[in-house]
Amino acid sequence: MSNDEKSPVVAVPRETFGGERRVAIVPEVVPSLINAGLKVLVESSAGKGAGIDDNSFDSKGATIISARAELFRQADIILQVRGYGSNPEQGKEDLGLFRSGQIVIGFFEPLSEPGLIREMAEKGVAAFSMELMPRITRAQSMDALSSMANIAGYKAVLMAAESLPRIFPMMMTAAGTIAPARVFVIGAGVAGLQAIATAKRLGAIVKGYDIRPAVKEQVESLGGKFVELEIDAGDSEDKGGYARAMDEEFYRKQRELMTRVVAESDVVITTAAIPGKKAPILITGEMVLGMPLGSIVIDLAAERGGNCELTRPGETIIESGVTVMGPLNVPSTVPYHSSQMYAKNISTFLLHLVKEKRMIIDREDEITRETLLTKDGEVVHARVRELLSSGQDR
Repeated sequence: MSNDEKSPVVAVPRETFGGERRVAIVPEVVPSLINAGLKVLVESSAGKGAGIDDNSFDSKGATIISARAELFRQADIILQVRGYGSNPEQGKEDLGLFRSGQIVIGFFEPLSEPGLIREMAEKGVAAFSMELMPRITRAQSMDALSSMANIAGYKAVLMAAESLPRIFPMMMTAAGTIAPARVFVIGAGVAGLQAIATAKRLGAIVKGYDIRPAVKEQVESLGGKFVELEIDAGDSEDKGGYARAMDEEFYRKQRELMTRVVAESDVVITTAAIPGKKAPILITGEMVLGMPLGSIVIDLAAERGGNCELTRPGETIIESGVTVMGPLNVPSTVPYHSSQMYAKNISTFLLHLVKEKRMIIDREDEITRETLLTKDGEVVHARVRELLSSGQDR
């Protein structure tokens, strides 16, 4: 038997979710996988949406496979952007292609779609969720959520700049002085901080707010002014560094105090999303009506229902002269670099699991334990099991 035949086979299928233009790996990471003793298969046209052709993969040592069923048949390990949980309709067609013992890595929305994770378990695959990567130092290079949030925060500002009937920077011209745009970013996580940095680079006056007072220094280091509200946020941060969901009374007081800042803003970008939960309403319809004519709300939490009361996920509406945008899958609108970043994250994670040409599932390791969803026909992730036992499946 040749060395090539002994090598575990990594397969990268074409993404089938509507409008998804990313690909799980890019040609540049293929050599690192081959050097680790893996054979890499890529479905034909998998990189097309990101501007990457089959020849680019082939030149780095990957093998191009035309038939999806054949790709899955040969695969020991499958790398995806949107796995079944985050692609419930088209992804269902792949369920019949899985075989017991295969490894599947990708985004699965396990906290929102635990029932679909159970279906994967029944196929006997070992599924690893990229969105459950622990926020620890060792896992920083595998943190795909942060990578995609960076892209979303950047693109949100560009979307606002394109649609706003004003320019962002202050300009002093012979025709007079143009005042800079006023941008308010709600949520200073990865997406929010990138939005603050991008808006500042474009010359806007930027303010930022987060329920976690600890991020004030980060907002100010990027040139933004931190908005402090007279409200007790208590224990506002979970152990992973994410903002914790608060009760409705907290959000009500927060909206009252935030109304004035929103009314003074030309652009409001909201980024507050809680994994597996509906996004909190931070901007009411009344607050939108108080904004200047022509101003814009970009709701990056639209996929979770939205932070703005008027948001319609996937749509752009105009209410009393204010544009409210609820974009979905924003990273896919910048597919080349989104794919590049995701490829680095997922390939680093894969190489964390592969030792001497073998997949080692060590559940004593925090990274492995926290991302492992299914194994040996069962759902093994504690939080997903809790959701299933409480009846929160579909």
